[in-house]
Amino acid sequence: MLELRQLCKAYANGRQVLSDLSFTLPPGEFVAVMGDSGVGKSTLLNLIAGLDTPDSGAVLIDGVAMSALDDDAATRLRREKFGFIFQAFHILPHLTLLQNVALPLLLNQLPTDRAAHMLKAVGLAGREADFPRQLSGGELQRVAIARALVHRPSLLLADEPTGNLDPDTAHGVLQLLRAEIKANGSSAIMVTHSQAAAASADRILILTRDGLFPAKA
Repeated sequence: MLELRQLCKAYANGRQVLSDLSFTLPPGEFVAVMGDSGVGKSTLLNLIAGLDTPDSGAVLIDGVAMSALDDDAATRLRREKFGFIFQAFHILPHLTLLQNVALPLLLNQLPTDRAAHMLKAVGLAGREADFPRQLSGGELQRVAIARALVHRPSLLLADEPTGNLDPDTAHGVLQLLRAEIKANGSSAIMVTHSQAAAASADRILILTRDGLFPAKA
């Protein structure tokens, strides 16, 4: 599903964050990526999503290099195959919770009945008609998770998906993420600082300036 080939990226100030990074993520695998702050974890997700461009190397989705796609094709691929959970949530303030969650379904011309199901799955049943301004940070994060999963994406990219959640809610959300990934045969990369969150993944990788390495047992 996902392959990174000798990926390199430096910040505008010239500081190298990713250097010659190669990695393969097969279908059905849920990987947690950990590492020190500033090492490039969020940058890695942005490169995979095509929201940023590498200085060299390639990101391949199903064997197709993101760099070979024009803007329309890259947008279509992200819309159809990707699910995103951003730290900033990006919930649209003028839409209800149900409308926010249903958006990926509408964009992909799919039935929208699963949107209410996913709101219920993240503990927000009965809040369909509420607007984002009525929610706490943790509730907004759960809306973002429901929206990311609703269209059964092939690849889920999650940046600190439990960062605003209490331990019990985080545990339930991680169970949901894992269940959806396995049920749909999806792949997932979760960036997290939480050992508890990382433990829910199939494997844990540590990102350093020298590459991605398996976490020590």
